[in-house]
Amino acid sequence: MANTTHADPAGSELRELGIDPVAAPQQALETLRALSDRPGANAAAIARALGDIKIAGAADLLAAMERHASGAVRREIRRALFRLRRFGIEPSPGPEPQAESKPAVAEPADITALLTTFDPTGTRLVWIMKPRIQGGVTHLAAVTSESEGLLGAGVTERSRRELREKRAETERQFDFRMIEADWRLADLIVCEAYRHTPPSGRREVSDFLARRAEITAEPPPGPDFTHPVYREVLSEPAEPSTELLATLAIREWNFPAEEIKSYVEEINELQRSTLVLNPLQQRDRVEAVLDRALTGLFSGERGYRIRRRLEDIAYYSAHTGQVEHARSAAAAAAAIRDGADLKRIPFFRGFVQVVLGATLAEQEERAKEEPRLIMTPAEAMREQQARDRSR
Repeated sequence: MANTTHADPAGSELRELGIDPVAAPQQALETLRALSDRPGANAAAIARALGDIKIAGAADLLAAMERHASGAVRREIRRALFRLRRFGIEPSPGPEPQAESKPAVAEPADITALLTTFDPTGTRLVWIMKPRIQGGVTHLAAVTSESEGLLGAGVTERSRRELREKRAETERQFDFRMIEADWRLADLIVCEAYRHTPPSGRREVSDFLARRAEITAEPPPGPDFTHPVYREVLSEPAEPSTELLATLAIREWNFPAEEIKSYVEEINELQRSTLVLNPLQQRDRVEAVLDRALTGLFSGERGYRIRRRLEDIAYYSAHTGQVEHARSAAAAAAAIRDGADLKRIPFFRGFVQVVLGATLAEQEERAKEEPRLIMTPAEAMREQQARDRSR
């Protein structure tokens, strides 16, 4: 990689990824391979850097990344592969297809799933069903929560008629619609909830993995799972529409209080400030708070969690006929996944305003309901007059 020692875009990109541009190609490749395995990694930047590492392993890693990529990231990977091909570097041929073997459990196509959307508390219901040889289904029913992980999971055996009746009863009782879903997605939702269950709640679901084994013997899915919504509704890159902000899925999204507390307090402090701020100064300071919220809330593990919820909102919307809302939610999720500059996308600024605005409005409502401990001079005068008249 001697050709990257001078100041050039490729060298700058490698430095930003924590790689010395004059490092040995194999060393740089291994660093990029480790980066690509991390949740929330900037796949587009990694692909661009790989395009400047002129060894076969770089092409192999790009080819592996392409199998799970879409949109702008896939195009960046193909550009990187094109640059390597100019130097005669091609990905290694894949392994020969293996002979078809009989599955140990039901064929994946035979396993089915149903799931609901999120309620305002971030809770939803997930069902996974596997046909039984003697008839009927093995039915795993789980309740998941964004804040508390897996709240409960149980397995029963039902006839198909009983399952239909149970579905109708559940939809009627809780007033929501269950959609037919990719069972692997449903499995991911439940397994992620189990992993995020705090120690205090693990006793209730301690036998979850044993119950799951009655449905499938496959290992639990990990963060590299490719969400089916990208294949279904987002074959090309798109920008999320601000119209999505008006939907219940966004307006009823309650962020954990501890995650947004500092931003809400900053805005409250601006409103209480004794400084005389003109409208332009007030707006600039609020915009600065929003910028910090966009950086703090949409990165790392928090960003991954928001992305996953947007993906699932998109999936549910697509399966209930709300195609445009589905495309917008999937585009928003893809922007987080690809490390886009969210400050430049109007949807995300509006999203933060909705989240913080809802908390501020709730605080104002509570303040109105609390008894007033301090009276204004006018209120004190009226109260004194009332006392005088009553004498």
